Amino acid sequence: ANPFIDVQESDYYYDAVLWAVANGVTNGVSDDIFAPNSSCTRAQIVTFLWRANGSPAVSGSNFGDVASDVYYANAVAWAVSEDITSGTGGNNFSPAAPCTRSQIVTFMYRDAK
Repeated sequence: ANPFIDVQESDYYYDAVLWAVANGVTNGVSDDIFAPNSSCTRAQIVTFLWRANGSPAVSGSNFGDVASDVYYANAVAWAVSEDITSGTGGNNFSPAAPCTRSQIVTFMYRDAK
């Protein structure tokens, strides 16, 4: 069942949204809002990929701007260990920065190997 009032069956992303929610890749911004036209951060995108890959256990250090207790810390560490990202320079990942389309497809390409 579709819980989101802003995702209609006629939307091209309808099946993808329901798949992502059913598989624990993401959820809505509230119980009934998905916000399909909102942008995503770099932290959100690597978290989506990490979850889509089964949320594998990781070890290792993160960037100076990624605290160990934030929701995306394991996802970032995983993305580094899988050579999906090397950050944005200066020991930073820039988790709150908007993730550009080019960054997203690069992350996906590297994930697909």
